[in-house]
Amino acid sequence: MYPLPVEHWKPWSRALYKASLPVALFVWLLPMLAVLITSIRSSDELSQGDYWTWPKHFALIDNYGAALTQTPMLHYFANSMLITVPSVLGAILLASMAGFALATYRFRGNIVVLFTFVAGNFVPVQILMIPVRDMALKVGLFNTVWALIIFHVAFQTGFCTLFLRNFIKQLPFELIEAARVEGASEWTIYARIVLPLIRPALAALGILVFTFVWNDYFWALCLTQGDDAAPITVGVAALKGQWTTAWNLVAAGSVLAALPSVLMFFAMQKHFVAGLTFGASKG
Repeated sequence: MYPLPVEHWKPWSRALYKASLPVALFVWLLPMLAVLITSIRSSDELSQGDYWTWPKHFALIDNYGAALTQTPMLHYFANSMLITVPSVLGAILLASMAGFALATYRFRGNIVVLFTFVAGNFVPVQILMIPVRDMALKVGLFNTVWALIIFHVAFQTGFCTLFLRNFIKQLPFELIEAARVEGASEWTIYARIVLPLIRPALAALGILVFTFVWNDYFWALCLTQGDDAAPITVGVAALKGQWTTAWNLVAAGSVLAALPSVLMFFAMQKHFVAGLTFGASKG
């Protein structure tokens, strides 16, 4: 019923597993290593077709300095922050309230409401592309950060609600009942009892939603035009020239675009693991 531990495998299976694991890891890391090496390679080496060898001359400061100063990368970065942070906070706030209600209140249609939240995540984005773009044009939000913020909050709230509702369901309901007996309001129970107990889940969810929104390219391409509200994903794609492309600058911009998500994960790693394993063991 459960997977057999590796130490209980047959000797040839363990040997094959240990031999294939480094190979799989290298294949998985190869594209990222190629981007990192290209980001520090000089333009002269790239013009000579030298893509896969170790760089003869390191151009770390030149490439990253050019990506930050000779392109609107800082502007794209600021737009991404303006879009991502409110989207994460808004989605988690709405989802925590909806998850609290769906987990603690018993009313007719509870499952239907939860299903409605979840079903929206299974709608193909290609179907939503034209209606969402037309709606943004009609209300005057096209090519603004507010269009992306509103869409991401609406689209991420369903997944977040399912995630948090399941976490709140695992909390001892006696705590909520005791608070109600003592006269605590529902807002007090939500803010002072439920939220502190699900902080690991909120941290894990915050990292996931931050990564989803920060790395979004499809909706940024649909709801923006030009550089005014373009996030960093669109900005990196815009670094490609019409006739020639400075791939070292594109690689440097890609590394800079990936840094916030990576740094946030390592900074919140303990809370992320705790949130994902919450309720996984008893006793």
